[in-house]
Amino acid sequence: MKVPYLPLKDITASFGESLIDNAIKVIKEGWYINGENCKNFEEEYAAYCGTKYCVAVANGLDALTLIIRAYKELGVINDGDEIIVPANTFIASILAIFANDLTPIFVEPDINTYCIDPQKIEEKITKRTKAIMVVHLYGCVCEMDYINNIANKYSLKIIEDSAQAHGALYNMKRTGNLGDASGFSFYPGKNLGCLGDGGAVTTNDKVLAGMVRALANYGSDKKYVNMYKGINSRLDEIQAAILRNKLLRLDTDNQKRRDISRFYRNNIKHRDIVLPEIKNENQHVWHIFAIRCSKRDQLQKYLEDKGIQTLIHYPIPPHKQEALKEWNHYSFPITEKIHSEELSLPLSPVMTIDEIKYVVEMVNKW
Repeated sequence: MKVPYLPLKDITASFGESLIDNAIKVIKEGWYINGENCKNFEEEYAAYCGTKYCVAVANGLDALTLIIRAYKELGVINDGDEIIVPANTFIASILAIFANDLTPIFVEPDINTYCIDPQKIEEKITKRTKAIMVVHLYGCVCEMDYINNIANKYSLKIIEDSAQAHGALYNMKRTGNLGDASGFSFYPGKNLGCLGDGGAVTTNDKVLAGMVRALANYGSDKKYVNMYKGINSRLDEIQAAILRNKLLRLDTDNQKRRDISRFYRNNIKHRDIVLPEIKNENQHVWHIFAIRCSKRDQLQKYLEDKGIQTLIHYPIPPHKQEALKEWNHYSFPITEKIHSEELSLPLSPVMTIDEIKYVVEMVNKW
């Protein structure tokens, strides 16, 4: 049996002709940027997240970069200030900080949840700290009550990197509405993914939303009048139309992911494999089902030979990347352990029960 990691073609096909019909409709209407689909998607996604505002942008990295840039333009953050960020995140979280001439302050994750360890945040706060970037890694929501208390104590902004956690809940509130502002990615492989690049910023701050929108539109909130040195970062109409369609099924698809995760966690029983832990089913949408194994590479090769495709999220931690060579001398043992042992098993809303059982069987036989 062949089990692909994430069969995007099959996921797209599961929507029938609706995605094609929506794309054709946009093409025939002849309005491709800043049209009704984008406007409607912003309203619908804001309503879904429970926020007052959503600004659609070109991708997830832009979303995070624009949030920080907007805070700089508003005088909340200045060059050289610090933003706390988990050490084991995908590099995009950190690139958004560097792009704004700020300093990332790495904090180790909780070895069980892979999210930032809230108990390690306060010791890293200095007079230059202006924000905490929480990353809901792999689809798991961070411990936001604890983190919000710290932010309130030190008057810090909370920026959510929600790129992997569309629709996850914490105390009945969704990601995107758990801090001051949130960046989303709609990369095709995400739980809510378009058929290209896309992203969004959600917030309840009207002034921040307006600034993000202007910065993403060449620094302009009125045609040919440029108030800021902005960029071009916009979600096109075809992608917005596709996202509007997919949003209708997001909760259903997330529940399928939870069901598969539960089957994995209940049935994978191998002494050399560490399964992910969760405190609440609704706090995880399982963008990635991450196991750990000290013999990760051998396990991956074995599963490949059995027809099971796996991925590693991520083989090299950010502070060991060549792009961040000024950080290469730092040591973050928990992060390094996770990155040396993590292996992502196949998980998607179109997996069949036979595929799920086969993955479990082969893992247990290793």
